[in-house]
Amino acid sequence: MALASDSRHGMWSSRWLFVLAAAGSAVGLGNIWKFPYITGENGGGAFVLIYLVCVALVGIPIMMSEVMMGRQGRSSPIHTMRKLTDDANRSRRWTFIGWMGVIAGFLILSYYAVIAGWALKYIWITASGTFEAATPDLASSTFNEFLTDPLQLIGFQTLFMVLTIWIVGRGVSKGLETAIRWFMPLLFVLLIVLLGYSINSGGFAQGWAFMFDLKFDQVTPETWLIAMGQAFFTLSLGMGTMMAYGAYVPQSAGIGSTVVTIALLDTAVAVSAGLAIFPIVFANGLEPGQGPGLMFVTVPLAFGQLPLGAVFGTVFFVLVSFAAITSAISLTEPALAYLVEEYNAKRQRVAISLGVMCWALGLGTVLSFNVWSDFYIVGGLTFFDFVDYVSQNVMLPLGGLLIALFAVWALPHAVREKQLGLKPGALNVSWKLVGGVIAPVGVLLVFIYSVLPVLRSLYENVVALMG
Repeated sequence: MALASDSRHGMWSSRWLFVLAAAGSAVGLGNIWKFPYITGENGGGAFVLIYLVCVALVGIPIMMSEVMMGRQGRSSPIHTMRKLTDDANRSRRWTFIGWMGVIAGFLILSYYAVIAGWALKYIWITASGTFEAATPDLASSTFNEFLTDPLQLIGFQTLFMVLTIWIVGRGVSKGLETAIRWFMPLLFVLLIVLLGYSINSGGFAQGWAFMFDLKFDQVTPETWLIAMGQAFFTLSLGMGTMMAYGAYVPQSAGIGSTVVTIALLDTAVAVSAGLAIFPIVFANGLEPGQGPGLMFVTVPLAFGQLPLGAVFGTVFFVLVSFAAITSAISLTEPALAYLVEEYNAKRQRVAISLGVMCWALGLGTVLSFNVWSDFYIVGGLTFFDFVDYVSQNVMLPLGGLLIALFAVWALPHAVREKQLGLKPGALNVSWKLVGGVIAPVGVLLVFIYSVLPVLRSLYENVVALMG
């Protein structure tokens, strides 16, 4: 089968635009709070070293596989998998990879837009000076009152979805590239500004020690699983994004060096975010381990205690919003590209229809924080918890596992040689070992580690019901 040399949706104008787009997808809300916190809690510098090993052995090989498959297929993930399986004379059951990625991305976007809406709201709250010299009770009550107001949540969710759909509806060149050209450089500038502010906050040494002291005594087998999970999830793997973005990559761009650059850029942003946030938290004697609440309770409170805190707190939430929007447009692209191809429809119309459906599903997440807060779907999981769990902990690891296996063991060697430059020899053997054995085993361990707590909870509930 002759595969297309260009995507019908357009192409990235340069390798660096793809790097920025993929990094924008990878850099999201989790980079701002999760990576720095789990680093500090799991061995500091020791965890960073383990994480880099996991990125090299799990994250980079799977991202290379996704981008390679996308560039070879030049279509949405679903149609790419159809083309690749037909060309390799493989079962079309492998197309399940594309479907699972598209659906997972859609599910994640439905609740991601809600949480990103919180960041938009906090730009306004922080700029208004609400948190200047605020008490912990005021910071907590402000956040809790916001969560209990479904109309406000829906309003900011809607605003974020409108921005996202407007960007993706304009196409690769006018929409995605234009947004990336502006948002990513601005994100880096804002991060540097916050980092400079943090260095002078009075808690930089403590923040640095929290993240980088080599605490090998805190390293356990669980630390490796956490590091593998973070290496996988932070690079936006398994959801079809890299396959969709890979379809727009020029043939002249080297996939290996490009993917390594993306991984290093994503890690640099995560580390810089930690060094920008935690010194400010420690300077005010606050607790760093608040999860997502760190962004909306602890950080506003910390900025409120410092000179020009309202200004730099606003800058922080603009930064968070930029990170969220670049991730959101990447979550939208796989499903949008498929619908455009399948129905030969106009991109703008598909974008609007997809946005409305995603917005409607997101209402379940909105209500999970107020009206439906006592409604549990299974195992004590609210609607939001359930959608998050199924998409993040089940669909993405399975997708990544299957992508790695297909790319290494099902694709013809000629495809790998064309896309990655792998000729028979030691390098090809190393690729098969890392990409086809180590990476899948790592993702499988992450999957088992993720699902065991819920399975254990369900088992205990069944046993309790049976008396």
